[in-house]
Amino acid sequence: MLPVAEAQQRILSTFAPLVGEVVGIDRAVGRVLSAPVVARLSQPPAAVSAMDGYAVRAADLGALPVKLRVIGTIAAGIAPAVTLKPGQAARIFTGAILPGASDTIVIQENCDRDGDHVTVREGSTTLGQHVRAGGNDFRLGEVGLEAGRLLSARDIALAAAMNWPSLSVTRRPRVALLSTGDELQHPGEPLGPAQIIASNGIGLAAFVTACGGEPINLGIARDNMADLHRALDGARGADVLVTTGGASVGELDLIQQALKDKGAKLDFWKIAMRPGKPVMFGTLGALPVLGLPGNPVSAIVTATLFLRPLIQHLLGQKGIDTQPVFARLGTALKANDQRQDYLRATLTRGADGSVVASPFPKQDSAMLSLIAKADALIIRPPHAPAAKEGDVTEILPLSGGCLGI
Repeated sequence: MLPVAEAQQRILSTFAPLVGEVVGIDRAVGRVLSAPVVARLSQPPAAVSAMDGYAVRAADLGALPVKLRVIGTIAAGIAPAVTLKPGQAARIFTGAILPGASDTIVIQENCDRDGDHVTVREGSTTLGQHVRAGGNDFRLGEVGLEAGRLLSARDIALAAAMNWPSLSVTRRPRVALLSTGDELQHPGEPLGPAQIIASNGIGLAAFVTACGGEPINLGIARDNMADLHRALDGARGADVLVTTGGASVGELDLIQQALKDKGAKLDFWKIAMRPGKPVMFGTLGALPVLGLPGNPVSAIVTATLFLRPLIQHLLGQKGIDTQPVFARLGTALKANDQRQDYLRATLTRGADGSVVASPFPKQDSAMLSLIAKADALIIRPPHAPAAKEGDVTEILPLSGGCLGI
């Protein structure tokens, strides 16, 4: 059986990032930049006031109070038409460009206005007080966002401020999803006495979307070669084909043979992990194929370990934190065997503020109710010794997706 890390490496080495496309900035959140965002202007374009008050010359603010003559009013968006002389001031509002020769703002709360004069009675008289220098946020030609960045709402705001109405982003990977099995029915369809609802296709389509891909749900193929061959033909044009079920070696596990009939070359089909041992990977012509287990929990766990990093790789996504995440065990665990375990667990805070990971007593790979409640997977390496409550363990958080603020 292949170790998890080696399987991940083999899968990723098969792919190169996809090409870019241009989308409107209003549709770019959750996308990955394929080209850097470079400022097309400086912000602010010149020195501006950070407060409502009066633009003055710091040299005129000796011992307070001091009386100055007001020679004009400047609002945001209006270029100032005045230049201050000694003893003069200008009424100014937040965001307005400072008039010539001014270098300091005194806030209106520290001033008394009397006709065309203002008395600065108190407050700071520091040179440059309440002034935002030109280019204080960013300057023309400055790189604001690097290629490979997953765009958050904050990034979108910055790109817009840098005067970009559209952005170059990596094309979304098209991921074809095929469920297999005679026992499967779509949600809402009548069930026979031995049939179950097919949750994998719908769940994995949501998974692909959350990771930034574009799902293509091919539906359900029955356990016969004719139907499998027909369904596989539907994956044309996809960047990846993901199958669920039928990847093991039972008499009715037919997907391997159906793929071989189509000319597929298989790299591996057995991983030293639990849940998810029957994971298959190969190529069907130029189309990479990832076969996941049919058990719904196994499908989600293996998708987290293999499909998510694959989609991120295709997107050219950078800045992914690959450092291990650790927590303290909420309960003791027995020694592990030769397979790497991924235990569904909840996360809480201990009395000392540390993160505590508590595995569910049941770890059945068909129990979707528990994976839905889980916050993380506890990672137990092969042959890990018994662990006590409170011991430090590595975890894989399950939260997060393509969208962020």
